[in-house]
Amino acid sequence: MELTAPDSTFALAARGYAWLPALRRRARPDTPVRTRLLGRPVVVVSGPEAVRWFYDERHVLRAGAIPDPVLATLFGQGAVHTLDGPEHRSRKALFTKVLHDPDHIVDLTRLAAEQWGEAVADWSRDGRTVTLFDEAARILTRAASTWCGLPPESGKSADALAADLIAMVDGFGTAGPLAWRRARAARKRTEARMAALIEDVRAGRTKAPEDTPLHAVAHHTDEDGARLSARTAAVELINLLRPTAAVAWFLAFAAHALHHRPEVRTALRESGPEYAVAFAHEVRRFYPFVPFLGGHAAADLLWHGESIPAGRTVLLDVFGQLHDPGLWEHPTAFDPTRFLGRTVDPDLLVPQGGADPSTGHRCPGEDVVIALLSTLAPRLASLDYEVPPQNLRISLRRIPAHLPSGFRIQEIHAPEPARSATA
Repeated sequence: MELTAPDSTFALAARGYAWLPALRRRARPDTPVRTRLLGRPVVVVSGPEAVRWFYDERHVLRAGAIPDPVLATLFGQGAVHTLDGPEHRSRKALFTKVLHDPDHIVDLTRLAAEQWGEAVADWSRDGRTVTLFDEAARILTRAASTWCGLPPESGKSADALAADLIAMVDGFGTAGPLAWRRARAARKRTEARMAALIEDVRAGRTKAPEDTPLHAVAHHTDEDGARLSARTAAVELINLLRPTAAVAWFLAFAAHALHHRPEVRTALRESGPEYAVAFAHEVRRFYPFVPFLGGHAAADLLWHGESIPAGRTVLLDVFGQLHDPGLWEHPTAFDPTRFLGRTVDPDLLVPQGGADPSTGHRCPGEDVVIALLSTLAPRLASLDYEVPPQNLRISLRRIPAHLPSGFRIQEIHAPEPARSATA
């Protein structure tokens, strides 16, 4: 007979990211932790071995596991995240085709770098105080929109899209009812807008070049050979745009790291691409973003001798794994050098999920996030700016975590262009 575990719903609301790590510290190593959420029994696992087990579809399935409030804000109804088996692999191919193509990644990072350069020129010329998070969201959204093949928009319309994409991410967790309502409204608006665009592309009223993600989404066929409904296609198009805009969280966190670790800022300025990639990995490891991932037991299971009945909710403690002293040396220290000269174990570093991104549920845009961070973070480090007094405390209670101030900077000066040796 299974013992009844205490309910952790209020503990999750009160502790946020720290909830599962605290729960696991009180348990025996390598054993699942049992608790309850909203009265339902839950099993929690963590660690590289648990990642491999969790992402095996013989053990854990995603269908029906994502709560409706998260679908209504973050992912969208019918999204690839909700599928399993052949249906998931067929839909996932749409994303891997776009996001694993080196040319596509180069194009997106080039567009983001161009948008960044234009924005920095404006900041330097105007002499104003800017909120880095907001500016990064606009930069990334404009780059992603052009890259996806969306028709050109006015600056005001592009900024409105950026605000809606950010609202979808900000409203999925514990930010409160106002953020949740704002996120739902943003999703409803954006889905309607993108569904109309998909219909226009299919009808020939709007041109989408064949090498663009917009064309790929509009004409994708699932395993049954049928095209996605316009609404589902809109959901998946947003699932290309929204995660790109969400890199604004990591850029604000990068600024936070550079502010508190000036020696890292110097190293990022002076070192090459290898250090920039290591810095991107450490930002994703160190700062809180994904708290945990969930699914349902596919059958009656055993994990380290503990039984898990079919249908039981299973959580993978992502934040806890990324800060586990048994897995990382000095995990509470921000140190990009931990990733220099070593191959990153994909089942250890799981800020965007685990398993093979081509066939499993690991985020297929992980390479894009790394490329954007390792491209834009050195440009941020090369700027000269002042950081005015502001609230730079990151609370682990709020999911998704954020900098309350958005990281404001002023007195911004772009670096002088390198002078030619023949000048």
